Amino acid sequence: MRLTLDNRAPVYIQVIQYFKEQIASGELESGGEIPSRRQLANTLKINPNTVQKAYKEMEEAGLIFTDRNMPSRVTEDEAVIKQVRESLLQDAVENFISSVQALHVPLEEVLPLIETKYKTSQSSEVEKNDRG
Repeated sequence: MRLTLDNRAPVYIQVIQYFKEQIASGELESGGEIPSRRQLANTLKINPNTVQKAYKEMEEAGLIFTDRNMPSRVTEDEAVIKQVRESLLQDAVENFISSVQALHVPLEEVLPLIETKYKTSQSSEVEKNDRG
């Protein structure tokens, strides 16, 4: 688990955000088991009540489910996964646009930079996966 906590947002929100990103990217598979509340609290060195709050919110949002005394699992509802992915993408685009507009850079100048960087990042990721 590669979650780095910061002081900018409540910890439980950061935990939820991490799980959303992992679910949207497919790193956490549909129906896949997630760490228990106690395991996650120990791994992240945070209060178990914080993890409980994050899991409760994720269950209410339909991101995860828990059957009786079984481990919690990622939702199998493809519509929920699609909505999470679209929401994260929308947020990322809005943040990017706000940053670029603050610089008063025209769209025609931005698009080629995005395309080049995106392709370069994809190539780097493929190479990294091939090595690892």
